[in-house]
Amino acid sequence: MPQDSTTPVLWPGMFFFERGWLSANNILLLGPDDAALVDTGYCSHAEQTVELVASTLDTRPLTHVLNTHLHSDHCGGNAALQARWPEVQTWIAPGQAAQVHAWDPVALSYTPTGQSCPRFRADGVLQPGSTVTLGGRPWQVHAAPGHDPHSIVLFEPEHRLLISADALWEHGFGVVFPEIEGVQAFAEVAATLDVIEQLQPALVLPGHGPLFTDVAAALARARQRLQGFITQPERHARYAAKVLLKYKLLEWQQLPLDQVQAWCRQTPYLGLLHARYFDVQSPAQWVESLVQELVASQAAALEVRDGTPLLLNR
Repeated sequence: MPQDSTTPVLWPGMFFFERGWLSANNILLLGPDDAALVDTGYCSHAEQTVELVASTLDTRPLTHVLNTHLHSDHCGGNAALQARWPEVQTWIAPGQAAQVHAWDPVALSYTPTGQSCPRFRADGVLQPGSTVTLGGRPWQVHAAPGHDPHSIVLFEPEHRLLISADALWEHGFGVVFPEIEGVQAFAEVAATLDVIEQLQPALVLPGHGPLFTDVAAALARARQRLQGFITQPERHARYAAKVLLKYKLLEWQQLPLDQVQAWCRQTPYLGLLHARYFDVQSPAQWVESLVQELVASQAAALEVRDGTPLLLNR
């Protein structure tokens, strides 16, 4: 289980649940007539998400769930929350309502990433340029493509609070998933960073990692990282591959190396990355190099038990 923490932010009724990296952070906003949760974590932590929300709400019902985008770590708790509070309204970033309605796990990225997400319903969309009331306060909806073409961020102008999802973390931003599919999206990342700079947030509530206030420094780090990816796209490709493998390792915690190899062979995004950037190596050799890099960075460990080589999360 992740080491979660709950931080009230700026005024009573707003709570920041900092989750482990398998689950995106959650923000709970309580107003006179509403109780809204932004992003819901990964499905393997769904029970814990429900418990975190229920313990904070006490006897109040959850009225709204909002998803900044539909990657599995941001909406994997939707189904469990809908089961716990059947009347809850779920609003998603625009662009994938039809895929949610039809439940297309390929178009929604769950099959390509080798991840899971229980089916949920969507009741409305968060249109960029609109304002939504959360916790009794108006929040602006801004388009934030790049990491995901449909992603949005939320901005509360009075206190200059930004819910940035994976568009900006204190030390970077999320994998630019369209680039895996061969769709150029680094320019969209740059444009989204410009939007965030123009908003001039005083406090950022990111999708992963702690709250932060030094937004200028975070933007500078993000732009430097982005420039490196633009200059050497294979750097982003290797980063994306290691993120996909590390993320799955967070879910597994440990797995025999032969099963790691099998999962990598079966995961479409890893196949795309290998074919486009790393086909001078065999698929098995390439996966072995990813494993060794994770071990060298202390993000994973190798161990032999009863003669079976295992990859362990660290």
